[in-house]
Amino acid sequence: MTFAIHMVDVFGAGPLAGNPLAVVIGADALSTDEMQRLTRWFNLSETAFLLPPTHSQADYRVRIFTLDREMPFAGHPTLGSCHAWLSVNGSLKNEADIIQECGAGLVTIRRAHGRLSFAAPPLIRAGAPTQGELDEARQLLGIEAHDILDSAWIDNGPGWLGIRLASAEKVLSLGPVRSWPGRIDVGVVGPHAKGGDTAFEVRAFFSDHLGAIVEDPVTGSLNASLAQWLFATGMVEEDYVAAQGTSLGRHGRIHLSRDDAGQIWVGGETRTHVEGRLHGL
Repeated sequence: MTFAIHMVDVFGAGPLAGNPLAVVIGADALSTDEMQRLTRWFNLSETAFLLPPTHSQADYRVRIFTLDREMPFAGHPTLGSCHAWLSVNGSLKNEADIIQECGAGLVTIRRAHGRLSFAAPPLIRAGAPTQGELDEARQLLGIEAHDILDSAWIDNGPGWLGIRLASAEKVLSLGPVRSWPGRIDVGVVGPHAKGGDTAFEVRAFFSDHLGAIVEDPVTGSLNASLAQWLFATGMVEEDYVAAQGTSLGRHGRIHLSRDDAGQIWVGGETRTHVEGRLHGL
């Protein structure tokens, strides 16, 4: 079997500055096990597989895999998959919006200001963590209890626990442990000084299928739920830009906005750097 494949950079402020995504196009013939094996072989944080939609309103369907599991939703695969789909399909069911079908349902994507933006999905878990859950996050990050200004479950699919620190400098100074005995997903945010090109610094840490702690370069799902949390708690009142990937040498920029209906939109630049054929499966 042979498939078309695109390598897309998502959320980068310039070429090769964001989070890479492999998008396999026309993956109908692949089984779930084959998708998972291929994802592990690419060894990227996620790989996306484009399929025909099953919902009448959707333009396309995507299945999203990490190294150890299928995800109902993830942010940079959503924008990267849409970018790849648009490059090979010119016909939309709705001229205003692109509708993606995924495990979390239908996700609306818009094109504006030279960027793609997705509508942040509703949280599937919210509220305060238990003291034990907060202690685990603190131990993972190597910080003290007084360093945490606020915390909340902000899970829209991947499982994020949000931690707010006093400053971007504190976020960038984190030195998390290198391994963890179970599943853990922690997102950390802290404000930059006013007047800069970004309002917040974000970092995302999660355990992989081998128990190692991985830092994600730029994370759409986390930034979506962080924005929902920050707007809801009054930490922000206007649209803002977040930075992520700084500690990894990336230059990720995520554009967060809230419309008149209260919907959070998560946008960023997308670029195809590789197009080719996938052989031998």
